Amino acid sequence: MANGSIGETVILRENKTTEAVEWSLAKLRKAFKFSIVIVSLLVFWEIAPRIGLVNVTFFPPLTEVLQAWWQLFISGDLAEHLIASLLRSGGGFLLAIAISIPLGLAIGWWKPVAEYLNPLLELMRNTAVLALLPVFILLLGLGETSKIAIVLYACSFPLLLNTVSGVKNVDPLLIKSARSMGLTSIRLFYKVIIPAALPTIFVGIRQAGASSILVLVAAEMVGAQSGLGYFIQYAQFNFQIPSMYAGIITISFIGVVVNYLLVALEKRLTRWKQTYSE
Repeated sequence: MANGSIGETVILRENKTTEAVEWSLAKLRKAFKFSIVIVSLLVFWEIAPRIGLVNVTFFPPLTEVLQAWWQLFISGDLAEHLIASLLRSGGGFLLAIAISIPLGLAIGWWKPVAEYLNPLLELMRNTAVLALLPVFILLLGLGETSKIAIVLYACSFPLLLNTVSGVKNVDPLLIKSARSMGLTSIRLFYKVIIPAALPTIFVGIRQAGASSILVLVAAEMVGAQSGLGYFIQYAQFNFQIPSMYAGIITISFIGVVVNYLLVALEKRLTRWKQTYSE
């Protein structure tokens, strides 16, 4: 009996070891697939200027760009422009969430609201955001208000359209089942409609997060004395090419971090979706 128990213990340990090895290999394969293209691009960036494939003056090696980035970070210049951009984009982004999601829920759920507002929304969403930048500057000036307003405008339509789509595409069977259980319209809205529409709403939130950065950078290039857009243009005009690329890398990094945080928040708020899919 003792020998049998020992044998079972050994077999269990071997199975656990095998599972751990397989899990590690799966993680390594996933990490390889995720990073191979990016690593290859970075290697090309380092090698191409050094072997003369591109002009080193206009496209310096990656190591020089990283050195410029580090010097800007140590001096505090990069942090100053980064904070200015984050405050503007974050302010416009949060205002857009606070306004557009409730409005989108109302448009998607109540037909009278949709009938009145849809024509105006269709007209406004087909107008290029950056084409309106001069209007924002004329009306609101070159200060912070115009920057936050243009970000708010750019973020509003991805949020609105995805929220409306999420509400309208809720499974009718869920609504019928909830009503058959005696839920009032208000409880139906909060208990069924909003949770079911949440994944689609988060698609709009992620799109709006990307738009908040991209539009702000363009706005800062036109009329600003601080921010990453202003810094990139200033570095270009003064022929500080490594610093220019350092600013561009910073913007890319911010976009990745914002997207990662939003994906993590989405997973946390839609655990039911992951559990069902698993």
